[in-house]
Amino acid sequence: MSGMNIPAASGAHAVLHVATYNIHKGFSQFNRRMMVHELRERLRQLAPDIVFLQEVQGLHLGHAERHSDWPEQSQHEFLADQVWENTAYGRNVVYDHGHHGNAILSRFPILMTHNQDVTQLRFERRGMLHCVIAASQSTPQVHCVCVHLSLFGRSRRKQMEALAERLEDWVPPDAPLIIAGDFNDWRNRADSLLIDRLGLTEVFGATDNGSGPPPRSFPSTLPFLRLDRIYVRGFSIKRTEVHFGAPWSRISDHAALSAHLLANQSNQS
Repeated sequence: MSGMNIPAASGAHAVLHVATYNIHKGFSQFNRRMMVHELRERLRQLAPDIVFLQEVQGLHLGHAERHSDWPEQSQHEFLADQVWENTAYGRNVVYDHGHHGNAILSRFPILMTHNQDVTQLRFERRGMLHCVIAASQSTPQVHCVCVHLSLFGRSRRKQMEALAERLEDWVPPDAPLIIAGDFNDWRNRADSLLIDRLGLTEVFGATDNGSGPPPRSFPSTLPFLRLDRIYVRGFSIKRTEVHFGAPWSRISDHAALSAHLLANQSNQS
């Protein structure tokens, strides 16, 4: 596990702990073991306020038949049970025996949810899940978007354009915003669009000396590809961590990312 501490900006408070994780449908790397129970315990130990999840299995009849301890609930409901009272699920890929997609788990009320299909290729279904969350009594509504983008560069660019257009249409320019997920963007083309166009900050690249590279997050045993991201607006960054190696590497092929954010004073009501 690696981490980074950044001095809090003046006039900022109300810490918000967020995490993003591609959970590989509840299976370890190469689908060797079903790990959804270990995943739930690990997320509870990490204890973020808002969790952005990708490759969440909403239903899989075959796994339910083969594994006696396969949860009866959908994965996002099973993971959230009794900890994160509010959940949203965006179904992206549908097949005869089930479906999977993105999910957001929240300790705070989810006021609105919308799942937008951003598929560019028939064989690669993708979506982005947009929620509005009432993070606290003193913080205005926070727009949260969970994404899982294409493996192909041209499709990713079109998906990021669709993401930017939706946010420009639906999110006030001064509203707090968090975008997190699996961008599959190892060439780091997302920064120019999201940072320049939407005024976002990539939390791991935010340093006292300016903007640095996003974190290495894949594969989880010893990451070298920069696939997963957390972008924010209206927050300063207190601390960031990449959760890789054991025990995380036994759960998924991606590392989990987490950040402690400070809501800017200008965002307080």
